[in-house]
Formats: sequence, structure tokens, C-alpha cells
Amino acid sequence: MNCARVESADAKTNLSDEGEPNQVRGTLTLMPHQSIRNVALIAHVDHGKTTLVDGMLRAAGVFADHEKLVDRVMDSDDQERERGITILAKAASIMWNGTKINLVDTPGHADFGGEVERALALVDGVLLLVDAAEGPMPQTRFVLSKALALSLPVVVVVNKVDRPDARAAAVVDEIYELFFDLDAHDGQIEFPIVSAIAREGIAVAGIGIPSEGDTLAPILDAIIESVPEPKGDSAEPVQAIVTNLDASDYLGRLAIGRVIRGTLRAGSQIALLQGEGLPVVKRKLGQLMGFADLGRIEVTERFAGDLFVVAGFPEVQIGDTFSDPEVTEALPRLKVDEPVLKMTFGVNTSPLAGTEGTFVTSRQIKERLEKEVLGNVSIRIGETASPEIIEVSGRGELQLAVLIESMRREGYELQVSRPEVIIKVIDGVDHEPIEKVTVDVPDQYVGAVTQAIAPRKGRVTQLQPGDHGRTVITFTAPSRGLLGLRTNLLTITRGTAVAHQRHDGWVPWVGDLPHRNGGAMVSDRRGTATGFALDNLQKRGEMFVEPTTEVYEGMVIGEAARAENMVVNITKGKQLTNIRTHSTDEAIKLTPPRDMSLEPAIEWIAADELVEVTPKSIRVRKKLLTEAARKREKQK
Repeated sequence: MNCARVESADAKTNLSDEGEPNQVRGTLTLMPHQSIRNVALIAHVDHGKTTLVDGMLRAAGVFADHEKLVDRVMDSDDQERERGITILAKAASIMWNGTKINLVDTPGHADFGGEVERALALVDGVLLLVDAAEGPMPQTRFVLSKALALSLPVVVVVNKVDRPDARAAAVVDEIYELFFDLDAHDGQIEFPIVSAIAREGIAVAGIGIPSEGDTLAPILDAIIESVPEPKGDSAEPVQAIVTNLDASDYLGRLAIGRVIRGTLRAGSQIALLQGEGLPVVKRKLGQLMGFADLGRIEVTERFAGDLFVVAGFPEVQIGDTFSDPEVTEALPRLKVDEPVLKMTFGVNTSPLAGTEGTFVTSRQIKERLEKEVLGNVSIRIGETASPEIIEVSGRGELQLAVLIESMRREGYELQVSRPEVIIKVIDGVDHEPIEKVTVDVPDQYVGAVTQAIAPRKGRVTQLQPGDHGRTVITFTAPSRGLLGLRTNLLTITRGTAVAHQRHDGWVPWVGDLPHRNGGAMVSDRRGTATGFALDNLQKRGEMFVEPTTEVYEGMVIGEAARAENMVVNITKGKQLTNIRTHSTDEAIKLTPPRDMSLEPAIEWIAADELVEVTPKSIRVRKKLLTEAARKREKQK
């Protein structure tokens, strides 16, 4: 590859080992006459999007000889690697034959639509990556629909053409059908096609199998030919849009975005145009940075079309405009999907509070959530009647679960409630959000899936038989009905279902929906769970704990077979006597407890229950720990 230099960055988390942006590495100036292409990569989970970026970075020599080459380097977050999904939009830049190509890796899940919106605001075209065997999948559709709505041109890459079951020609036909289904205009449908094996870093134009001596040049050439240059003129008065925020202990709040027109210059006077009704802030631009390698460097100028990082404006918010002091018109603000779910985050008040976490106070939890809101435009926080409880709203349960998991890994202790939908009053009538869901399952599970969604007020709108014995089921359902559905689908399809959902508007309140079948088994005292007690109780329900687990009064230790709650003694031991018989001394055989990790626990709990989250444990508990308090509340 004829690459002179590669610049790469994570627009959210590019920090040095000390937690600060890698910025003291000299200066870099992009010449105004240099050609630029800004392109976003979109694909379904595991179709090779992040691997393709890896191939470009490796081939271009981003990594020094002594550095370890890490797979999926763009997925730098621990949860991204564990879940196999991209959560944060990230950027990398490649110099190719005199043209700078900014590549933005985007999330594919609708819960992270805020990241997608901001990523697409940075680019002038998209690179659509599709598996040569699986074809277009549910998550492909979501991000592609966003790109087509913005009239962005598309470059199609058919990946993994070396698979034994590859069917590249048929997949290309399916891609055309997807474009027609999404109402793409004629210019967008005339897209270039490249066949690739991203894992090996080789590609060929058209439909075919690349040879061993090929490179990724056909993809980069197609980007340069099909994606237009940014329209901005570097000589005009400057205007730049802020699409992301970060924070530095030394520099404070950092604004990340794209120069739309003109030139941002370090040391010049600049105006910050905020939202409607807010004052215009004018001050000297003291710190300007750009992206290079896997970090940030200080630069003197950023020209139209390129990405920037600005420090020194603590007031800045996502969607704000940096402009010449004489310019008074702000750029259009970014629009993202509104939150549809809310839940409460509160101080851990269980008897075991403070024994496993580092950050346990309401002030610390609130500061962490306020920091999250700075860089996550689709998360909202609000006050409640209690100063120790904060309401958090988001796009979906996966997004909220990722936030909670991040906090517990950082050392926070908290307790969270069951997610609830946000109600919107339209013409005096309560409306709730509805979701459009696409599920890809093996044919033999179609009946089981349709039966599972029927009680949740799901309505099937399309059944589309596919290749390889799989069927795509499309249905709509209230957001309330989808709580816990993901886990249920994985159970009934033995882990083979692939589901994707997106907001599809608002409908009048549909009434009560089923939640869970059994009641809660609640511990009546503090102590340690014993095998003897578990052996007796497992006949009456499914357990969440195992022997030696520390429990407390009000902690939920299992799900009862009946709908009523049960208050039980989980710490009871076997009575010791001198009498022994064969029948009473048989070895205890315990069924393994149900997995009550974070997401299953959030989906399972009822309105009067909470999930206790610590760095070491996930516990389910009643809001009111004592039986007497729960009875008094019931009488009220």
C-alpha cells in the first residue's frame, strides 16, 4: 500500500497510560490544498468491520516493529471486546496516494444511536461491509437507513468471500433489495462493489476472490472515487460543529468535531454559539489538537473537512458551533433519537453496602453520571423526590446495562430499579413507545418465537425465508413488552437468534403485559446460605444463589414456582443428632443456580425490587427489606 503516513484516533477514549490525551508529540499541520475523504464504516455484528480497519492500520504501518499487534484495536473498550460489538464511534486516518481518508467505525446497535448520529455528522459517505455468506442482517439495516436518510453515497464491500458457503453474487442482489426497501434514490443505488478477505488484508474490485498478492487498494480507491471531498472552503470564515465531548484532568472539557468551512487556528479569537437563549462565548483558542497514530497531537491549524479537538471551553455542549467572531449563525444542531426507557440509580442501602466498592456516596454517583452525559447525547439524567436517587433515561436496556457495567468496573456501588417506558401525552391520551424488531432465527424456531412475542402484544409484519435454513421475522411491539425478550429469545432458540430493534413511534397505552411467572423467594435473615436449606427450597422454585453465599434479610434468593412471594430461611443447617439412617444421610444434590448477572437481573425484577450492583457482586433485593415494612406498604 502506497501509504505515506497513517493517523488514527479513538474519538472517545484516546488516553495515555496516565489517563491523559496523548498530545505532546510535536505539531502537525494539514496543508489546505490536501484532498480529504471522510467515510463511516457500517456493518452487522461480526461481519468484519473492525477487522477491516485493523488490516488497513497494520498494512499502513501504524504499529512499530516492537509493538504487539492486537486484534480489533478499534474496539478498545473492555465491554466492546467481551460483547463483540462496537459501542463508541471511533476514527482512524489513512494517507493514500496524497489523499487523507478519515475512517469512522460506528456502532450497529440501535441503543447506541447517539453515537451513530454523531459519527455520520463527521462523514461524506459510508462503507457498507456485508458477510458473503450471511448477507445483509438486521443491524446493517439500522445504520444504513440513517446514512441513506442523509443522502450519503455508499461503497459496498462483500467480506469473507473465501468462506466455503460464500454466495457473493446472491448477497449483492440482497443488498440491492435492501436499498430499494429503504427508498434509496438512484444515485445511491449505483454503488461500487469490492470483494474482500479483511482478515488477510486483500481485496479485488467487483465480485470475485482476491489473490494472495492483492492488497486493500481497491477499497481505498473506491472510497476516493465515490465519496466526495468536503464542500467547505478553508478561506471562508470558520464554522465547526461539535459532535462529541471528552474530559481531561489537566485541560478540562474537550470538544471534538469537524471543521465545516474555514480554518480553526490556535491562538485566534473564536466564538462558541450555544443553544437557543444561551449567550455567545468569545475567547482565544488556546489549545487545538488533531488525531495521529492512536493518540492526539497538538496542531496549529485544522482546515475545512478535517477533525479537531479543542480545549478551553468548559461551556461547550454537543451540537454547539465554533465560528469566527463575526459569524452569528450557528450550524444546525445534531438530532438524535429520544430516550424511551428510564430507571433509577441510587445509593446502595443494603446491609452489605460499602464492603466491596470504592465509590459509594450519592455525590460520587451523580458526578459519574454527569460525566457520562457530557459525552453521551442519548443519555439523560433527572432529579427524583430523594436526593440519593437519580433518574437515568436512555435508548434501551442494553445501553443502560453497558453504563451500569462500566460504573461497577470503575469501583462504584449502586442499586438500580427495573426499567420503565417514558410516557408521552398526545391529545390528552397516554402514549408509549413502540419498537420495530427484526429477528433472524433458524427455521425450526419460527413458531417458538412467534409464540413468545404474542403475549407481549407483538404483531408480526413480515416473515421472510432466507438461505441456510433461516428466517427473518419482523414485528412491532411496545417497548415494555421487549424487556427481557432478548434473553428469552436466546433461551428458546438455544443461542442462535440474532435480534435488532429500533424506535418506531408512539402508540396509545396497550394495557397490562406479562412479566414473570413466579414470585420471589426472599431471605428472612442475614447469614450464609447452606446446602441443606437450598436442597429443600429448590423443590419449590429456582435458586439464584449457591452454598456459602452471604445473604441478608430482604435479599431475593430465588424464583418461586407460584406467583406469590415466599419468605424463607436460606441459612438453616441440618440438625445434628447421634441417629443416622441411610435415607437421611444421602448426599445433597443441588441444581446449578440461575445466572443472575446484570442484564438478566434487570429484566427479571418487579416494581418493588432493586438490583444491587457492586464491583464483585450482583444481588436482587426488595426495596423494603423487612417483611413488616412490606406488609405496611401493601396495606397503604
